[in-house]
Amino acid sequence: MIPVRFLSAALLLAGGCAPADRPAPDPFSESGELIALSGGRSGAQNACFTCHGLDGGGNGAGAPRLAALDVGYLDAQMEGYASGLRRHSQMEYIARQLSAAERQAVSLHYARMPRPVPPPGDALPAPAVPASGLPAQALYGSGDPARGLPACAACHGRSGEGVGAGNPPLAGQPAAYLAAQLDAWRAGKRRNDPENLMLRISRRLTPDEIRSVSAYASALGGPIPRPEPPESFP
Repeated sequence: MIPVRFLSAALLLAGGCAPADRPAPDPFSESGELIALSGGRSGAQNACFTCHGLDGGGNGAGAPRLAALDVGYLDAQMEGYASGLRRHSQMEYIARQLSAAERQAVSLHYARMPRPVPPPGDALPAPAVPASGLPAQALYGSGDPARGLPACAACHGRSGEGVGAGNPPLAGQPAAYLAAQLDAWRAGKRRNDPENLMLRISRRLTPDEIRSVSAYASALGGPIPRPEPPESFP
């Protein structure tokens, strides 16, 4: 007969491996793709694709293209929403419902997606002239040294293709979205850029200039990059 104390110890050891002692994996958070399609813990009504599209191309209005953006940039934006440095009620809720690992996973999912090919058109838009301020083409390409305004092209590229991981492409993003971001920086509702550069820029632009330069940047052709997608989150 096995002594009771040994039997109890054996049962305790066996119990330590019981499934009830381990949290069940969340089937909607196992990959970035599942989060994008299901919304994860934020719920199906907040699934990423409902605003950003199945191809990550955005909705042409207030929701930007995410496909093929830099993974670190995408994750930084999710962290900004989670911390309140970037204000948007729906995105703040979504980001706070996801864990840091889940935010990284969904960022990686969109970074791996190919950039949607824009419809054929002119490589450069016609220069936009605001009712007040400088023409959009001049602001974008040269800035305005008299007001301490750097050229948009210095960080976002002559064709709106983006320069480096931290400066996203503007070409092909909805004009309404770009203008809304400049307005958010101007109002202090977005504060997640290095050294508050965009806050200073946005407050030196007139409202008419914000609209015109957003329309100009949106319409830039921009090269279609074909970088190797990241294998994993850095």
